[in-house]
Amino acid sequence: MVSAAVAGRRQGAGVATRLATRLIAVALVLAFLVLFGLRLRPAALGPADPVRWLAGGDGPVPVTLRGALLEDPRRPPPSSPRPASPAPPPASDVQPGEGPCKALLQTAVGRTELALDPCPPLRQGWQVRASGELRRLRPAPHPLLAGPAERLAGQGVRTRLRVQQLQVLERPATPILDLRQRIAGRLIDAAGAERGGLLAALVLGSAVVPLPLELREAFRAAGLSHALAASGFHLTVLLGVVTALGRPLPRPLRLVLSAGAILAFLLLAGPQGSVVRAVLMGAVALLALECGRRARPLPLLLVTAVTMLWLQPAWLRDVGFQFSVLATAGLLITASPLEQAIAARLPDGRGGRPGWLQRLLAPALSVPLAATLWTLPLQLLHFGVVPLYAVPANLVAGPLLTPLTLAAMLLAAVALLVPSLLPLLLLAVDPLARLLLAIAAWFARLPMAQWQIGRPLPLLVALFALAVLGLLLPLPRRWLRPMALLLLLVVAAAHLQLLRADQLLLVHQGSAGEGRDLLLARSQGRGALISSRADPFSCRQVGSLVKGLGLPRLDWVLLLDPVASQDPACWREQSDLVVAYGDDSLPLAAGERLESPGLAVQALTQDSHALHLELGSQRWLLLPDRQALQAWQDLDETPPQGVWLGFQPRPQERRALQRRGSSGGWRWISGSGRSGALPPPWRASGDSGSLQAPGG
Repeated sequence: MVSAAVAGRRQGAGVATRLATRLIAVALVLAFLVLFGLRLRPAALGPADPVRWLAGGDGPVPVTLRGALLEDPRRPPPSSPRPASPAPPPASDVQPGEGPCKALLQTAVGRTELALDPCPPLRQGWQVRASGELRRLRPAPHPLLAGPAERLAGQGVRTRLRVQQLQVLERPATPILDLRQRIAGRLIDAAGAERGGLLAALVLGSAVVPLPLELREAFRAAGLSHALAASGFHLTVLLGVVTALGRPLPRPLRLVLSAGAILAFLLLAGPQGSVVRAVLMGAVALLALECGRRARPLPLLLVTAVTMLWLQPAWLRDVGFQFSVLATAGLLITASPLEQAIAARLPDGRGGRPGWLQRLLAPALSVPLAATLWTLPLQLLHFGVVPLYAVPANLVAGPLLTPLTLAAMLLAAVALLVPSLLPLLLLAVDPLARLLLAIAAWFARLPMAQWQIGRPLPLLVALFALAVLGLLLPLPRRWLRPMALLLLLVVAAAHLQLLRADQLLLVHQGSAGEGRDLLLARSQGRGALISSRADPFSCRQVGSLVKGLGLPRLDWVLLLDPVASQDPACWREQSDLVVAYGDDSLPLAAGERLESPGLAVQALTQDSHALHLELGSQRWLLLPDRQALQAWQDLDETPPQGVWLGFQPRPQERRALQRRGSSGGWRWISGSGRSGALPPPWRASGDSGSLQAPGG
């Protein structure tokens, strides 16, 4: 009877544990769903925010602002276009640098972004007075092209000041920033940009270390970005060493030593969302351990995340914080069951004891697999890619990360205290750093290292997350797991159907007739492009659209710009067939076609850009300018179901189009459409916006 009672209590405790696990998982899912409602929601504006100077317009408005710099100036990557600056900012006490840069300015009433060209040597925390033209940050024309306006909205920034005059008012001491830069600078000087940057990132995090773009991309493609970001793993390694060294000491000294290590980690890595989460959880867990109690990590994670978001709601929009919370939840909830499931499928050792594969391979596989599965919805939501080799890459690189992180921390201390010893110690660490870089580069070069499936609709991502949880978590009813699998298949089928639909996407930026137009046609999973501009910025936008829509490459590209592209290699990366009117290629002759399965464009006349576009069952008339409209009118033909005008038509021109054929179908205008109210079915893209024709 006693044994039955004990068994009953154990069974009840097991049920309670599973129930608590499910409840916490549901809470995490609800928090993830809240992300969909808040991810694009701008932060509240103060009553005297700099955007109020614009009086509801977009600017420019001449203003003078005074405040403190929130960051060191950010320079654009080498491939970014250099914005024009009518007048470089003169300053008597600031020596100009090379190239443009940007920095956030905190004023007494709000925040704005400073645009400086050339870039002066400014530092975070300096007090400055900046005069120039204030403009509203223009939103991206399409969600897949999110730019500065979307990136800075979560930080309460709505405006950009093009600086014409700059004066430094005060240079307060910045000891922490100086310490970070000294560590990173000495490691990079001693070991080079790649290996030194890697070692510095293992200590400080990639957010504060200037890593080469190729290194960042390689680690991202291999699924190893977490190794470069200051996170709970790095803090765990640090605390493991500190607690081991402090074990002979009395408890108060151990607590002081551990608290000092946690504080040093926070100061060096910076108060990022993922860092603060790791610090809070590590501090509570360490305190509980020293007091002889065991912290419950799952409730601790939930309480930590809720408390952080209560105090700083903007962290909800921080992608690093989102990945940190979900990856930690996956490790706490799913890693152990996955380890048991993997071990059960591996051969036993002698005498029925666990074999070496079960002891080594099962935990090594379960940790990256759990983190990957739990963060996969975020990967799809933000990037539209699946890191196919993330688990094997982490399996191979995992044994290197702990010793390399410990070595990097030791080298950071040596760089501060005895920098002359750095070259000698690097001889021992350099092979490990080279090996980790080689592993990341090798996995990044594998075919489909980042499987681009396109960014699904937020609703599909939410349903996908629900299905994955249904497959990973213990469920009270057996029939729920097949339902979760069915839901997963339905989501995949719906996304695949959207990817293969016949669709035309117009992306417009700038005023009509002078702006930038991208027409991306899709049919049966293939794509083709017609662009009014051939500049590098347009090409990079096309690359973002192609990646976000899940297209491997474009079948063909037609560039109508009479000016030759400054970066033709960029366009060749998008498609093997590029016809550019601005280079040595001959324009399409009347009746000549560019075509691929389901997609075709045909020139209507020799002396204009009037085009016929076919995508699946849709037929479009493309008229980029009035000359094209006049040339088409001379042909005396009926317009197809879709018409696009790349200019602002006059009312009589719209009526003439309606008299030539049916007024139904799609009628698009690039620009704001301000030349009178637009009657149905006419639609305007706006000065920065997009239009999309549905499939069918």
